[in-house]
Amino acid sequence: MTDAPFRAEQLAKYHRREDFSCGVEVLDRYLKQQANQDLRRDLAVPYVLVEVATGHIAGYYTLSSFGIDPTSLPEGEARRIGRYALIPAIIIGRLARDLRYRGQGIGELLLVDALRRCWVLSKQMGAWAVVVDAKDDAARQFYERYGFLRTIDDADRLFLPLKTIERTLRQRLGDEVLAALVPGVTF
Repeated sequence: MTDAPFRAEQLAKYHRREDFSCGVEVLDRYLKQQANQDLRRDLAVPYVLVEVATGHIAGYYTLSSFGIDPTSLPEGEARRIGRYALIPAIIIGRLARDLRYRGQGIGELLLVDALRRCWVLSKQMGAWAVVVDAKDDAARQFYERYGFLRTIDDADRLFLPLKTIERTLRQRLGDEVLAALVPGVTF
């Protein structure tokens, strides 16, 4: 059993969403009213970061499949990939932290958990990058601190190649831990 103060898990009916407030009405409304619908319709999978002691949702994010237009990538990236009509990716569609948890690193915990899940998924389905759409300059700067790069046609759309995520995970966790995350994959 772990003594971690938070746990990340897929959104379920028992999660108390009604008191979540990140200060952005559209993100609050999404979690309270639309997230379950998107999950049922297979449009997005919402994950929540729950404070173990209280059961409060400290934050959430969603994951969906996505396709990147290769013409939106910097020339060097596009050249390395080859010619494809669309490049498979995973998009973090929403990421929000409750105002009660401001200054506690919740945004980073959410992003790291999302990137780890994306890497695991990429070993099962094939995806070249993780994509985010920054809602403002502060969000864009947040993602850029973690190595996300801007696409050439939309300054608010950023991407991070999964090979970069894998290198980071390998450096921080080691091959044995990575192998345990994705049984049957050798490194």
